[in-house]
Amino acid sequence: MRILVWQWGRFGAAPRFAAALAEALRSLPDTQVVLSLASSAELLRTHDAPACELPVATYSGLAGFLWRAACTPLAARGLAGRIASFHPDIAVCAMPGPLDLLMVAALRRLNLRFIVIVHDADRHPGDGLPLQMWLQRALCRRAAAVGALTGHVAARLRAQGLAGSPSRPLLLLSHPPMAFDVPPRTPEADATLRLLSFGRLLPYKGLDLLAEALHRLGPRPGLAVRIVGQGPETAALDALRALPGVTVENRWVPEHEIGGLLGWSDVLVLPYREASQSGVAAAAIAAGRRVLATRVGGLAEQLAGEPGAVLCDPDATSLVDALEGLLQMPRLPLPRPLADAGAAWQQLAASLVQQVAAVPGAVS
Repeated sequence: MRILVWQWGRFGAAPRFAAALAEALRSLPDTQVVLSLASSAELLRTHDAPACELPVATYSGLAGFLWRAACTPLAARGLAGRIASFHPDIAVCAMPGPLDLLMVAALRRLNLRFIVIVHDADRHPGDGLPLQMWLQRALCRRAAAVGALTGHVAARLRAQGLAGSPSRPLLLLSHPPMAFDVPPRTPEADATLRLLSFGRLLPYKGLDLLAEALHRLGPRPGLAVRIVGQGPETAALDALRALPGVTVENRWVPEHEIGGLLGWSDVLVLPYREASQSGVAAAAIAAGRRVLATRVGGLAEQLAGEPGAVLCDPDATSLVDALEGLLQMPRLPLPRPLADAGAAWQQLAASLVQQVAAVPGAVS
């Protein structure tokens, strides 16, 4: 089977997810893969950049997106010609993005069907573009099948009428651990518990819950907290900055720094108010770090059975209790880093191919 995998985001976890999926698919017998990323993707500028056979120029900013969208009929013709040279049997959208209908127009010219892997069935507060969910649903309605990474997302896709019918089956998948280059941990001279909240600093991430919980916990000499990521300045960030032992770094974190952040930490804290699943949790698991997360959305499902996972309710009282528990065991060894995250990705790839093969008419 020849598979085209595409994801045209420029930053963040989405291109990395697509690259890891493509690499895992390549490891399967009788499977050939073409990866299409945005030509300006940050991932392509790293020292371990993936092989990208079909780079595509996308856009920067709203004006660039509108121009590219307006040029879709002309651009689709040229893109279809490039795709045709690889002779794919099917295409897989690894994670939806704003410009995907351009790819759909090109695939239609080739009578080539595609699968969409949906990470979020609903828009989180403060996340994405205003038309993001409309574009995603339009993409799903044109797909041969739609995949979900948690049962929570699968249920929402069914409720929205986007998947689960004979004409558009629902593929049940899971999010593998996301491996970064994490430096070896050196023994620390003190018993400090290093807590990291990493990712986009958006309202649904529950940073206000974390601020309230840390305020109730009070100053603790054995606790260091870093909030690192990019987002709008909020009262929650101001409250966190005012707390002793807490630092806030509101900035974009480039790919090459992520491993170092994970290496600094003992625990990744995810005090989310809502979630589908978490790429941060996937990175923590691969790095052998504990995860403190709220029981919302698909997080409990994703973290089920993970030895380093602690779950609490999405309120400050439950979060305080969980933090108190962690402070009682700062000297316990960290969970062992995952020896082979690639095996989990290969399981995802094999499951995807197996389920796609069962979709009537999906493969050309």
